[in-house]
Amino acid sequence: MKLNKPSQLVLISAAGLLAASLVTACAQFTQTLTVDFVYVASSKAQGGNDFGEINVFEINSESGFMRQIPNSPSPSQGRNPVAEAVSADYSSLFVVNRDDNTVVQFVIGSDGKLYPHNTVNTPGVFPMAIAVNASEMFVLDAFQPLPSCNSAAPCAGSIAAFPLTGATKSAAVTIGNPVTNSATGANYWPLTLPGASSDVIVPTGVTVTPSGSNVFVSAYDSSASPTAGYIFGFSVGSDGSLTPLNGSPWAAGTQPSAITTDPSGSYLYATDFVEGNVLGYSISSGALNPLSGSPFRAGSQPTAIVVNPSFPYAYVTNSLDATVTAYSMSNGSLSNLGTYAVGLDPVAIGIDPSTNRFLFTANFLGNNVNNFQLNPADGSLVLAQYSPYPANPQPTAVAAIPHNGTGAGVKK
Repeated sequence: MKLNKPSQLVLISAAGLLAASLVTACAQFTQTLTVDFVYVASSKAQGGNDFGEINVFEINSESGFMRQIPNSPSPSQGRNPVAEAVSADYSSLFVVNRDDNTVVQFVIGSDGKLYPHNTVNTPGVFPMAIAVNASEMFVLDAFQPLPSCNSAAPCAGSIAAFPLTGATKSAAVTIGNPVTNSATGANYWPLTLPGASSDVIVPTGVTVTPSGSNVFVSAYDSSASPTAGYIFGFSVGSDGSLTPLNGSPWAAGTQPSAITTDPSGSYLYATDFVEGNVLGYSISSGALNPLSGSPFRAGSQPTAIVVNPSFPYAYVTNSLDATVTAYSMSNGSLSNLGTYAVGLDPVAIGIDPSTNRFLFTANFLGNNVNNFQLNPADGSLVLAQYSPYPANPQPTAVAAIPHNGTGAGVKK
């Protein structure tokens, strides 16, 4: 068949459009808009082994839309995952499985997928929080490993320190044996009150300062009526060993539920679940001093707190209100910027490490995840496209890594 000239022009134009479409499609695959991978632990038992699940989401850098990657979710390799942390180089995810007394290490692929690599037992019983830096992994256990201690007859909690060896081209991050407490010969440090060693101290959160020199634990005395909150502080030795700081523990409201520091390591914040506020402290040579204006009002039953690493804002999840409270920060002091609705019972919160412009919450009773776009100019939040996103039942924790460390070209 012979084509006349107009037909030839149409064919040429169509061919050009097809070629342009292919180039655009290829660009979409080679220049991905994925800015981060977010790992959401869900505690509800799944399958015959009763493991929890890890939902793996990717965040779109333009819209904030979160979608699960292929093959998500992944088994948590243990029962009742309740906490997560990523290694300093973003190559490993550590998942705390409470009912198995384990921390499971996953190696993270370049596509965000998880590959089980190692499992370590915690020294105590019922691990419930974790903090990681380049050289140590700190784990809180609800109970010390004592013969007389169990759920029916609880005892005070404890903290353990595991040395970490950095990843190489041929080997993943290595978790060493828990450091020995030279004062007791045990491989953990008990959380006890001076003069009240038999009181049951319930740990709730742990954070390590950016310098790695100090680690702080939020906890409360359940033997007291009403309960009394405390912050325990330790200096960290070169071998990972812990030494209680002078003045520790410090009074901290009624029932602190979460703890964090600011990026400079100058300020520490703890949410108070019962009082509905945020306690603020300055950190000076390891000592804590209450900030002017502290405590700062939050919503009902605050459960988690995060400070933006790049911009002067902090955010708190309020479980009973199903909200996030936003704050501006000035010399450590917090000023309320407003609240934002999220799913039912938010229990964990995080900020994307690539751009620090996306904020996400895990909503335990909502069985979903919210994502917001954060305005660096004023700290305000706008729901990302199609937020919230379904997750496996009873999500408990969030952690995130940048996509190939590049932020998909998005600047902080």
